[in-house]
Amino acid sequence: MLRSLGILVTVLYACAVAVATWPQFFRLENTLPFAQIIAMRGALVVVFAALTLLFLLFAAARKIRGFALSMAIVSMLAAVASGVILGMRGYGSSDLPAKTDTSLRVMTWNTAGNAAGSDSIAQTAVAMEADIVVLPETAHGVGEEAAVLMRDLGRPMWVLGEQYNADIEHGPQAWQTTFLISPELGDYAVIDASRDGTTMLPTAIAMPIEHDGPIIVAAHAVSPRPEYMDAWRTDLAWLADQCVDGNVILAGDFNATIDHMARLGAEDNDLGWCRDAATATGDGAVGTWPTSLPSLLGAPIDHVLHTSQWVATGSVVLTSLDDAGSDHRPLIVQLDAADTE
Repeated sequence: MLRSLGILVTVLYACAVAVATWPQFFRLENTLPFAQIIAMRGALVVVFAALTLLFLLFAAARKIRGFALSMAIVSMLAAVASGVILGMRGYGSSDLPAKTDTSLRVMTWNTAGNAAGSDSIAQTAVAMEADIVVLPETAHGVGEEAAVLMRDLGRPMWVLGEQYNADIEHGPQAWQTTFLISPELGDYAVIDASRDGTTMLPTAIAMPIEHDGPIIVAAHAVSPRPEYMDAWRTDLAWLADQCVDGNVILAGDFNATIDHMARLGAEDNDLGWCRDAATATGDGAVGTWPTSLPSLLGAPIDHVLHTSQWVATGSVVLTSLDDAGSDHRPLIVQLDAADTE
């Protein structure tokens, strides 16, 4: 009887572990509670490794040795599987390649309002030679302050953005998404369609004016809290639709990892017709949120994605600004024009 119960518990545990490790196979990656669990894949490795050790200790008891060893093996396989997946996405790089004449550097940083401060934004963007700076949860005025500081540091920028609920005074800065664009990329304008995009937090779509530069999408999807799950799924689907088969760069806070995008890519792309630059360049496993956790235990929910007109040649997640005030880390990506010959 006990033996049969042990086998049943082990089988049920193995099923639960399989769903938690690869919910995409069961089409559950965007449902409660698996969406929240899989976001912290690095933490999953630690949890399953700890369970492996715990069950190995239990195996010292002769009566439950077989059961404990079976549970330890399942836990170990889960830890190894997630570790391998993270390794394939990349545990982090520290350098960007030298810029070329065709290079663009894109920085995205959810600054949690003005928690990080315009000075930190400006100095980081200038130091990283950013051409596009996407700032979810950043007021337009903060973006203007950062642009002035960047101008004084020799790197002028245009300031664009989108705001929801503009008629409400002193609303949360999460209702604003601001981004900076180097004048060297040409003139841009935010289109009205931005207002009909993501459900609760604004995404801004900037179209090039009389030049063939990329469409720039500064994204902010709502977080997958239990009460916002439908809105979150709608946001991700809408963002995927913005990654059309054209010249698009999409960056910002997606509140989603690559795992959540599993069924939102066209052909072999990650989201719509876009590829995730950090995953392609060895930073896909580095958590950008929260700064209170080590980067390899956090969730990589901030992204820079691009269509086939660009090739990602480098990326870096900055951990040196974990005390700057924001709960997100800046992600900087270098894109180079794809060889069309």
